[in-house]
Amino acid sequence: MRVTDILATTKPACSFEFFPPKTAPLRDEVLTAIDELMPLQPSYISVTYGAGGSSRDNTFDLVLRVREKTGLPVISHLTCVGSGRDDIHNILSRYAENGILDILALRGDPPRDHHQPVAGDFSQAADLVAFIKKEFPAMSVGVAGFPEGHPETPNRLREMDFLKAKIDAGADYIITQLFFDNRDFFDFCHRCELAGIKVPIIAGILPITNKSGMIRMADLAAGARIPAPLLAEIQKCENDADVEETGVRWAAKQMHDLVTQGVDGIHLYTLNSATAIRRIFAAIEVEDSQQLREMATNKDTNI
Repeated sequence: MRVTDILATTKPACSFEFFPPKTAPLRDEVLTAIDELMPLQPSYISVTYGAGGSSRDNTFDLVLRVREKTGLPVISHLTCVGSGRDDIHNILSRYAENGILDILALRGDPPRDHHQPVAGDFSQAADLVAFIKKEFPAMSVGVAGFPEGHPETPNRLREMDFLKAKIDAGADYIITQLFFDNRDFFDFCHRCELAGIKVPIIAGILPITNKSGMIRMADLAAGARIPAPLLAEIQKCENDADVEETGVRWAAKQMHDLVTQGVDGIHLYTLNSATAIRRIFAAIEVEDSQQLREMATNKDTNI
């Protein structure tokens, strides 16, 4: 089963993202985190890819281990910046031979020490999508979306043109970058609708667990906007434990609202840790239980 098959039959689909560690002990920690999250019944797992392919082999190894361990479809991220057609074809062949049929097609960032355009056969993610669909038509292909706007495309009208080009090239679904204000996500979905984009859109959620992590997110080129109400709550926190509690509660409210409004799926950025993700799901269960009790009370009152 591919991710496209899941998205066609499951709503909302839930997925977890991990990145490939560089050492064996850290890889074991990732697999332990996956074990801890399996009771939450994710629909699929994704594994990221380093800039310029720096973690290519680590990604491949982790993808295979996760698929073997969980039996779930695993999306392998694949960046194309600086890569040739033969190189990408070899990577995809290796995945196909091992039964991996789900790819998240990304342009990727050039290596940090490069200040000039990087040579390669793929200038945009749309080129990679088209190549995969032509050479490996059985593969399911996802692409990235940016609810707050792409950092390199201030013109949001042109941004949607670029996203539509990826869909027209054959992309099957969109996974968004993280966001903290659901209004940005719903506005993005509306923009997609206006642009004629009709594929499933998966909402990317990341809980803030400490202040330094929040600052790093804001520093990134594709960094997230921290809404003032969330920032106000975090400023009241006396330590990182309080920050994590606030971040978990905020993410749980985001997810609850998204599910209530019929989101196609939710993609949780785990940062290779199960702790905050498990707390989010526990918080959602508490909120759902409270709502059910309130509904029952109101029903009894109206009789």
